[in-house]
Amino acid sequence: MNIGLYFGSFNPIHHGHLIIALHTVQNTNLDQIWFVVSPQNPLKPAAGLLNEYHRLHLVRLSIEGLDQLKTSDIEFHLPRPSYTIDTLTYLDEKYPGHKFSVVMGSDSFRNLPKWKNSEQILKNYNLLIYLRPAYPMPEVLPPRVNVITAPLLEISATLIRQNLKLHKSIRYFVPDAVADEIHRNNYYS
Repeated sequence: MNIGLYFGSFNPIHHGHLIIALHTVQNTNLDQIWFVVSPQNPLKPAAGLLNEYHRLHLVRLSIEGLDQLKTSDIEFHLPRPSYTIDTLTYLDEKYPGHKFSVVMGSDSFRNLPKWKNSEQILKNYNLLIYLRPAYPMPEVLPPRVNVITAPLLEISATLIRQNLKLHKSIRYFVPDAVADEIHRNNYYS
């Protein structure tokens, strides 16, 4: 199977993430996209992160009933902080019948040189890059890098967390089941 790995904190998951994932799996040769919930991104501060199991649960709620989208807690069982190359290596060993690609925004692609063993990622894995405003891609791309177009919403998890702290609505930013769970458990407030 061809699996696209969509890494992120998903703090919280929102419609922007979901639209990109669904559009990508439906318009590429991928069979599934796995949302890989990262307990701790080494390039982001841990402060303000909701517990990883709560974030994983919110992702599961958001994709319920969509067979092409899956959640993965694989990084919960690996050393922290989470490094993409370590996760990819582990997944290759655990699922030798699958072919893994990485789905990321052009903003993340620009940071790739800061990633652990980024040259190994570029050499061994296909990267599917969706364009983000203000982050153009270089004209000449490495061989395994493909630019895809996906509908983008100007929604950020930061905006959602700010709205929650100010007791503003997050309706339409996140799926209803996610909003209900966040409110029921008083997350982010």
